[in-house]
Amino acid sequence: MSQPPQDPFASPPPEPPEQPGQYGQPGQPSQYGQPQPGQYGQPQYGQPDPGQYGQQYGQPGQPPQGYGQQPAYGYGAPTGPFYIGYMGQEHGPLDVQQLAGMASSGQLKPDTMVRMEGQQSWFAAKEVPGLYSDKEMVTTAIISWLVGIFGVDRFYLGYTGLGVAKLLTCGGLGIWAIIDLILIILRKVPDAQGRPLK
Repeated sequence: MSQPPQDPFASPPPEPPEQPGQYGQPGQPSQYGQPQPGQYGQPQYGQPDPGQYGQQYGQPGQPPQGYGQQPAYGYGAPTGPFYIGYMGQEHGPLDVQQLAGMASSGQLKPDTMVRMEGQQSWFAAKEVPGLYSDKEMVTTAIISWLVGIFGVDRFYLGYTGLGVAKLLTCGGLGIWAIIDLILIILRKVPDAQGRPLK
């Protein structure tokens, strides 16, 4: 059998793609961008460093404290009982839930001095974790005064829905913005978790 004649104008058949190797050498898999094991004294990428965890804290296998974890307050968050210094007298004992109720009703101000049972040092009530918001009243009032018409104060406090509504209505044509400013100054607006502002 004879082969059919070749077309002189036909393109040649495609060659198989060449595998680029390290630094362009054909036939070797590409290593570009991949860390080399033991390079510069570092462990291979994705492999744990044998001395990374536990060595710096003295406990093997315990990861360091990172984002999303509550800060350590000695042996845990203080739960009380607490004593309140009010008009020169000490009132108590009160637990954290009672203090939170007093703070949300306005009976306990952020600068009211409290102490824990068994300690003689007094500190401000706003330093008790979870009792007050991490947002400050003065900062919120300044934001409300400057850009409250755009709802930034509500976004700052965590009220996303109210912030969008205030933005779309230009602060209720300015009326809502003025009312919010007055309520923030009077400490009537809590954050989105219901905690009063500092």
